[in-house]
Amino acid sequence: MEASVEQLVYVREDAYTVARMSAEGVPGFVAAGRALAGVQPGETLELTGEWEEHPRHGRRLTVAACERVMPSTIPAIRAYLGSGLIRGIGPRLAHAIVSHFGEASLTVIDTEPMRLTEVVNIGPVRQAQIVEAWREQKAIAALMVVLQGFGISPLLAAKVHRAFGAEAADVVAADPYRLIGRVRGVAFATADKIALRSGVPEGSPQRLMAAIMDRLEAAAASGHCHLPLTVLQAQAADLTGQDPESVRRMVDALAAERRVVVEASLTDAGRTVVYAKEQHARELRLVANLARLLGARSTMPVRPFQEDPGLNDDQRAAVTTALSSTVSVLTGGPGCGKSHTVRAIAAAVRAMGGTVTLTAPTGKAAKRLSELTGLPATTVHRMLAHRPDPNSGALFEQTPAQADLIVVDEASMLDLHLATRLTSAVPPGRHLLLVGDSDQLPSIGPGSVLADLLRVEEIPRVRLTQVFRQAGGSAIIRAAHRVRVGEVPDLPGGGGFWFEEVADPEEVARRVVHLATEAIPRKQRITPGQVQVLCPTRKGAAGTAAIGRVLQERRNPAQDGKAEHWSGDSVFRVGDRVMPIRNNYDKGVFNGETGTITEINTEERLVEIAIDDGDPVTYGFDELDDLTHAYAISVHRAQGSEYPFVVAPLVAEYGGVMLHRRLLYTLVTRARSWVVLVGARDALETAVHRLGPRRNTALAPRLALTLRS
Repeated sequence: MEASVEQLVYVREDAYTVARMSAEGVPGFVAAGRALAGVQPGETLELTGEWEEHPRHGRRLTVAACERVMPSTIPAIRAYLGSGLIRGIGPRLAHAIVSHFGEASLTVIDTEPMRLTEVVNIGPVRQAQIVEAWREQKAIAALMVVLQGFGISPLLAAKVHRAFGAEAADVVAADPYRLIGRVRGVAFATADKIALRSGVPEGSPQRLMAAIMDRLEAAAASGHCHLPLTVLQAQAADLTGQDPESVRRMVDALAAERRVVVEASLTDAGRTVVYAKEQHARELRLVANLARLLGARSTMPVRPFQEDPGLNDDQRAAVTTALSSTVSVLTGGPGCGKSHTVRAIAAAVRAMGGTVTLTAPTGKAAKRLSELTGLPATTVHRMLAHRPDPNSGALFEQTPAQADLIVVDEASMLDLHLATRLTSAVPPGRHLLLVGDSDQLPSIGPGSVLADLLRVEEIPRVRLTQVFRQAGGSAIIRAAHRVRVGEVPDLPGGGGFWFEEVADPEEVARRVVHLATEAIPRKQRITPGQVQVLCPTRKGAAGTAAIGRVLQERRNPAQDGKAEHWSGDSVFRVGDRVMPIRNNYDKGVFNGETGTITEINTEERLVEIAIDDGDPVTYGFDELDDLTHAYAISVHRAQGSEYPFVVAPLVAEYGGVMLHRRLLYTLVTRARSWVVLVGARDALETAVHRLGPRRNTALAPRLALTLRS
């Protein structure tokens, strides 16, 4: 039967889709099945399937196969063009086009696009935009068919087209391994499936090299800068079903092409490690930058200043260290006075006639730093992107990175890339102070910069250990310090820290949702928006994906008249809380920031977002893969942020990789007033006692060797 898609109701991660549709003689029916993957409202489909009676949802069509067809009737053509599928055409313009061209409207757009200018309000610019969007939609639809032929989800088609544009189909056919790392959701297994079906031999150099680079990419996604050669060989061999020696030969070939670097390990004698070229270059650059800064003569003004009488001995030592050392580290747990110490250091520099820049890796962390110190703060990204004001009248205007003292708070969040950019921007002689809690999780990106610097004896550092009386009264801080030293907090807790024992993961998820949307808001007389759900992982019944979807439906459900747009298996609605998951320097948004969707423009295919601590930004429908919902977020993405109330699931199914001390410690310290943990007691105890994985980096020994040579 031929039917038009009216609305997407549900899209599952495996591409199973439920849609509301209409057909001649069968208005307003529901169709479901994986065959519907990738369909959009406004499209006309030729459906093959069977009518079934669903126990909960009633009569619906279970679709076995579907084929996109061009609508042929005037109402269907008008609905298709007015659906927002073609950028630049909205309902009013669709009505005008169909009124002018009738049933020939789509033929005109496809074969005689210059005639569009015959329609009122379509000039050359709009006409070109419509033609480009039409061709893009045709290319994506054709790509869906290609991917389905390889047994690959058609939901990837738009992502592939965004990455490669007009070349997308050729890339898929000729070198599908190029998709790895360029298209989110495509790892080696997906690209390899296409390649093998295209006739690529299992032992081909192209295939083995792709597997090696995929494993290095996966290692970087887990925070590693390199992999031991033996581990890389074993992983790539397992991935391809080839012998490790064949893999080793391809590692040598990649090294000859300068795509990887093979060198002796600086941490394990007799071991060989392999870096992707970019990671190795950044590690070398960071070492050179730090050595340059440490070896430079200080340009800090030296004048008498009045010390803060409220500082303890460690805090006074921190002030002295920051004023006398061009690179230094200030570390300590919650409640130990790091922010007060930073304020005292900044006051001392300014009293001596110097300038100070306070920064943090995320907007929330910068805002919090400003609130705690009473001084202005910015993000590291915005500091580095600063451009002199040409209208200032000054020949040269000092950039924030050229201040006498640059303070970076939440420095545990600095990855190798950002730390390298930061240290490249600081002139020799200026002072760089890194402030952070070394017991927290390391950065999302590769590296473990703060922890590595603390392993280098030549880096001056002060650790604050005294918990101040006011902070010591916090149950959250008491629990955090017990976790930090490997002790289980007092259970079930009270006064701001609470553990609720629930064994079944699905029941854990239900309880977390209830606490976040009903129990805590009612008891504390707050809105659900003041409660943040944090999860150790994305997957599973108690992961961010599953819990986040339920929270979205509770807090911002679909409503008639409320604009929404499905991108893959995620639906974005006006009012949704979202978070960028990629830095975008053009938009000025960075990983970890949050915002609220204020408008969804289907005609221009744009989503407008009000960023909490920044300027409003716009994302195209084809860029929504760079966003995630922020109803439930990972602990890693919560770094640098603080929330009034936190609820978090802890279940044994997370496994050893996700349940460890740093993660739990970071989770607990994200809450300001209350943190409620829900889950199995053995999962909590596992997290407290397991130290967690250590990242593969050589920054510490490489820097130590450089400084001692």
